[in-house]
Amino acid sequence: MRIGELARATGTKAETIRYYEREGILPAADRTDSNYRDYSEDHLTTLTFVRRARELGFSMAQVRELLALSDHADKPCQDVDQLVRDQLIEVDRKIEDLTALSNKLKEMVRACEGERIGDCRIVESLGGKNCAISRVSDPRG
Repeated sequence: MRIGELARATGTKAETIRYYEREGILPAADRTDSNYRDYSEDHLTTLTFVRRARELGFSMAQVRELLALSDHADKPCQDVDQLVRDQLIEVDRKIEDLTALSNKLKEMVRACEGERIGDCRIVESLGGKNCAISRVSDPRG
């Protein structure tokens, strides 16, 4: 299949596919006589694997590691398990950070009693009009 077909089949942009090839994440495709890339079912399988791993938040380094591990079906699963555990810890940390951020924003909204921006506690808590940053003129006009 050509790059456009592979892109549609996996929901991946053609430029991303080329990037994955350049980086060695996706094996280089064979070329047709007219020099078009010719992708196989193996490319489709690998790209689907990469897309799913990225959707789960794995870094490109982790994806490389998962791909390397997947080439050794007879080995114990502990290395893959550890990568997933590490990712779960990172996801849980991000959830905690986002929960704290959500709570802070809710607190700011509850604290806002002003009816005019000049009286707005939210603007005030962000530095307000007395903040040195807000007094600096924007060079864009």
